[in-house]
Amino acid sequence: MKIDLSGKLAIVSGSTAGIGLGISKALAESGATVVVIGRDTAKVEQALASIRQSVPGAQLRGLTADLGTAEGAEKLFAAEPRADVLVNNLGIYNDVDFFETPDSEWTRFYEVNVISGVRLARHYVPDMVKQGWGRVIFLSSESGVAIPAEMINYGVTKSANLAVSHGLAKRLAGTGVTVNSILPGSTLTDGVEEMLKDAVAASGRSVREEADAFVRKARPSSIIQRVAEVEEVANLVAYIASPLSSATTGAALRVDGGVVDSLAI
Repeated sequence: MKIDLSGKLAIVSGSTAGIGLGISKALAESGATVVVIGRDTAKVEQALASIRQSVPGAQLRGLTADLGTAEGAEKLFAAEPRADVLVNNLGIYNDVDFFETPDSEWTRFYEVNVISGVRLARHYVPDMVKQGWGRVIFLSSESGVAIPAEMINYGVTKSANLAVSHGLAKRLAGTGVTVNSILPGSTLTDGVEEMLKDAVAASGRSVREEADAFVRKARPSSIIQRVAEVEEVANLVAYIASPLSSATTGAALRVDGGVVDSLAI
């Protein structure tokens, strides 16, 4: 089996670090031209350099824009009017109690985690339909199914990603455009490393050891009993973005290490 995205243009939101950067690398390795997008020009340049180092000859373009805003989305549309693959990865999270989360924070999370993907899909999908082929992928989370008590606002937005993805897949029935959601679990990103830095300093363990210990304590239902690697998530996204996945649409695909204890989603 060969994943070949040669000749395809892929847009990945929130792609300067973490899972988004990993997805961009995987798509570039598969031959796609990848548009890397972030709010900070220096970070965009760093991401492009990182991908080029891992994937010599990668076809890349970079853009500085805040896709959590309508203005940022319009900037992207002007620079990149079409796409074959759209990966709605942009997302924010924090650890805050329900009773200390104001309306403004709920609104901010919804705008960034949900509406950003809606805007991009609304723009790019019509041309995909005209050409009879396209891939739209929403990065949800196991937290969209197993809502964490300490991150309810985040979990709600990730549930919304699942709803938008499934509904849009049905809306596009028979068009050749597929829409799917990916549900990562705890993944070893730079964001997780930042979250665990105090615990690492206190315990003397490595980041990986501390992250695995976090999974065993905070996500005891995990079957793999460890964090996932970014590449393990990105590999699934690359397959779903490819022509090989043509019969997979409207799906919620878990890369959560078995955290969600269910035979289905």
